Amino acid sequence: MTAPIAAIGAVTGLGAVGSVGPAAATSPALGASATSGTDFATALGKGLDAVQGSQNTADGLALQAASGTLVDPAQYTMAATQAQLMTQLATTLESKAVAAFNQIMGMQA
Repeated sequence: MTAPIAAIGAVTGLGAVGSVGPAAATSPALGASATSGTDFATALGKGLDAVQGSQNTADGLALQAASGTLVDPAQYTMAATQAQLMTQLATTLESKAVAAFNQIMGMQA
């Protein structure tokens, strides 16, 4: 008999990023200091830590699968897929940030 597959948990590490919507229109002016809340660098660091954590989890489960001590191979499959998706997201965000930086630098020339 097979055991049912557990639900996939929410992606963690990006909880510091707020929602984008009508509330964003009431944000302070560009010259105002936005000291409350989490800054972008902290949110980015937490996101990268989450990516590293998911990769470490997948690596640990891969070692267990290779040594024959892994009870449920589906755990490794889900962890590896989650790590792959989180890495793809981080790479896409990096590419978009570089493109935006290059566009801003092009405006100054």
